[in-house]
Amino acid sequence: MISLTKLLLGQKKYGDDLRYNTDSNLQSYGTSIGKGPVVVWNATRSCNLKCIHCYSNAVYGNNRGSELSTNEAENFIDDLAGFNVPVLLYSGGEPLMRHDIFHLIDYTRANGIRPVLSTNGTLITPDMAETIKNSDVSYVGISLDGIGKDNDEFRGIKGAYDKALGGIRNLSKIGQKVGLRFTISRHTYRSLNDIFDLVESEKIPRICFYHLAYSGRGYNIMNNDISKEESRKALDLIISKTMELSEEDIDVEILTVDNHADGIYIYNWALENAPDRADEILKLLKNNGGNRSGMAIGSVNCDGNVYPDQFTRNVNLGNIREQKFSEIWTDKTNPILNGFRKRKSLLEGRCGKCKWINLCNGNLRARASISGNLWDSDPACYLTDDEISGELV
Repeated sequence: MISLTKLLLGQKKYGDDLRYNTDSNLQSYGTSIGKGPVVVWNATRSCNLKCIHCYSNAVYGNNRGSELSTNEAENFIDDLAGFNVPVLLYSGGEPLMRHDIFHLIDYTRANGIRPVLSTNGTLITPDMAETIKNSDVSYVGISLDGIGKDNDEFRGIKGAYDKALGGIRNLSKIGQKVGLRFTISRHTYRSLNDIFDLVESEKIPRICFYHLAYSGRGYNIMNNDISKEESRKALDLIISKTMELSEEDIDVEILTVDNHADGIYIYNWALENAPDRADEILKLLKNNGGNRSGMAIGSVNCDGNVYPDQFTRNVNLGNIREQKFSEIWTDKTNPILNGFRKRKSLLEGRCGKCKWINLCNGNLRARASISGNLWDSDPACYLTDDEISGELV
């Protein structure tokens, strides 16, 4: 994640300590000294929407399949607690369709792990909102990809927008922290301004802009990703809105996800437009160390398979039914994990010769590996050849 709020404004939000700690970029097994990674758990494959970009290939309707049982999930959480995992993010499918979700969220909190919920929001009635609040969920991220029918077309179900917006309002009304997740693609690019208007009008305190990951059904629509020039324009708009909302004294945390070229683009922007922030931005990016899949973030799917992150599904590191997550994550004999942790020497193409390699760390391998080579260049990097050439930073 790249926090524009932190980089451009110097504001501190929850999670910044995990991203910008002075020792963050030195860690191979977690977020900081003595901590394990943030873990994303796709707790179920079941979903009530049909999103065209779903990285986990969720299945419409109830489809528990071979997902972890309650007892297996509790054992998994016990192991994460022993490994000092700071955050367990519940995702799906639609996690609220899992029958024991609130028992497991309570179990997570009781074991000293911060539970976070990633949901499409359509099932969050006033009663469901109260249940979420009473379960002490730290944060609820709700996915919206456009306004009205634009969102519904992307999400595959008519009326999804109204229900998701209702979910946001139900949570906000009772003081549960909630934010938006928005995936930038050809289908959604035109809605960027409208989404910012929504954030302002609904007083939504956080929004994460995700770059499209070519994983799951996202692989099928990768040709509908925006162009490199459009990526630059999208960042220009997000930067502009970040500054504008700050000037209007509107407190919104703004982040981008899954493209660490954003950090370099923001730094270059600051050199020209906010030179007093440039040195601090560079220091924070160095502390962060770029993409830390397989290091500070890991993922487990509903069947127990372990991945370097939730998007890189072509790299299976093991299964928690056969070996504990902590043991898989710290296995020094695993060549793939070793590669993720020492990837700078393995990266090829533009990534291998980029002067920003210490700030980006090769970007998202889920996109790069569509060539068949895990260490190839990320095709969604929009920095120019001139911008990536020169001495290493």
